[in-house]
Amino acid sequence: MDEILEILEKDGRASAEEIAKMIRKDPAAVRKSIRKYEKEGAILKYKAVINKDLVRDSDSEVRALIEVNILPQKDLGFDKIAERIYSFPEVTSCYLISGTYDLLVVVEGKSLHTVSNFVAEKLSCMENVRGTATHFLLKKYKEDGVILKHKTENKRIAISY
Repeated sequence: MDEILEILEKDGRASAEEIAKMIRKDPAAVRKSIRKYEKEGAILKYKAVINKDLVRDSDSEVRALIEVNILPQKDLGFDKIAERIYSFPEVTSCYLISGTYDLLVVVEGKSLHTVSNFVAEKLSCMENVRGTATHFLLKKYKEDGVILKHKTENKRIAISY
């Protein structure tokens, strides 16, 4: 992968000037490369990794990883079914994977109930979906290569007899 893309993948806030210094190129050439990557769709968006445990509020969302076993469609394979699944607004990510299941779908909802309703009422009953296994995310330790720090919780007082 190009050095510019590697730097931006690790730090989307890096300026063209900073990148130019790191790779010893002209800032104008770096800006031109970035614009080209954006136009071609190689760079899709810039993203901040948020430690949601530190900013939790009443609107916190529940995230689930759902393994989906599907029957591929003739002449279309997995792509058409995956497209139907990732079109739901609850789905934040969708991957074709190897192993026991075919797709790994990441879903977010307001509560366990809304996520389980999504699975029961929208996902499981879809044509060509043969089975699902839902795993609710309890705690994140690392995301997108970033180790997430957690709030220190009140430690229990040791009791001795």
